[in-house]
Amino acid sequence: MDPAGVASTVEQSAPALRLARRITSPRRIVVKEVNWLGDLVMSLPALGAIRRSFPAAHLAVLIKQELASFFDGAGRIDEVIPYTVRRGVSGVLDRARIINQIRAGQFDLAVLFPRSFEAAFWMTMAGVRERAGFIADARGPMLTIGANVPIDATRDHQSKYWLAMIRETLGIEGDGADFAIAPHEPNRERMRSWLGAHRHRAEARLVAIAPAAAYGPAKEWPTDNFGALIDSIAERWNAECVLVGAPDERLKCEQVAHAAKGGAIVAAGETSVGELIALLSLCDAFIGNDSGAMHLAGALGIKTLALFGSTNPSRTGPLGAKTWVLYHHLECSPCLARTCRYGHYNCLRQIGVNEPIDALLALDARA
Repeated sequence: MDPAGVASTVEQSAPALRLARRITSPRRIVVKEVNWLGDLVMSLPALGAIRRSFPAAHLAVLIKQELASFFDGAGRIDEVIPYTVRRGVSGVLDRARIINQIRAGQFDLAVLFPRSFEAAFWMTMAGVRERAGFIADARGPMLTIGANVPIDATRDHQSKYWLAMIRETLGIEGDGADFAIAPHEPNRERMRSWLGAHRHRAEARLVAIAPAAAYGPAKEWPTDNFGALIDSIAERWNAECVLVGAPDERLKCEQVAHAAKGGAIVAAGETSVGELIALLSLCDAFIGNDSGAMHLAGALGIKTLALFGSTNPSRTGPLGAKTWVLYHHLECSPCLARTCRYGHYNCLRQIGVNEPIDALLALDARA
């Protein structure tokens, strides 16, 4: 997640605040998107506001290769520029290639969602005339339209952070409710076929479960709890479960499937982000840790149960009308740490095995 997500103060050494400047007619805009899947979902209201403000402009997004399929079939985007930066000498070549790609796009406005120095450096070296973003990471001199981070942007929901950035720099007001996503139909067809080959109970409902989290164990409900939950879902909601996640989370998903008496389908590592969106859209509900998949599920509008431990649901909770957060606000939480400094992880362990299925049934009744 972008480090700004947990920031609470404005950088005191940053240059003076520059007034928001309305750009009236950019022909070609490039948005440097964020680097984490959950942040990508939460940045959508700001991206949508840019699209509405400049409907005639060519709008491109510069985004990491592994996240690029998020925009499969996205009508609001005219161009997706995926990139990869490897380590060592190869990384130097990759960065030069990125700068050349941006330069070839002949963009006249760059909007920088991440706070990184590198994002501003790429746009400067590529010759993009106007460069808008929050002043941070010693990049102020490279921004032609820069602003300090307002305090409210670090206290409200994370989606408000990028809305504040485009307001403070470009004078654009956005709609915080503009976060809905939809699957790309070709991806949906592929995942429908994949499920057809892997499901054991095609007549049952389908629940997606994300038992892992990139941030660390302080965001992961215990494996045995997930196993017991899968069995409870089968018994009380007549559903089978599909475990989703990134390739490096497959082992965790396999452990959870093994912990369930009835087993589960393991999809972790077998989908692109675009295919994951499609797979989730075919599910009746989602249960998981604070993760990118959680944000996708909420934005898709399916029933979404989110388990929070060390992180703050008021900052990074899922967006959507059919979401429910399970969070035990202990004295030591939210600590925002990757590992529990006390070693007990009680913020997660005290969430009972039956709480998610009870919440799911309550969501069902509310619907």
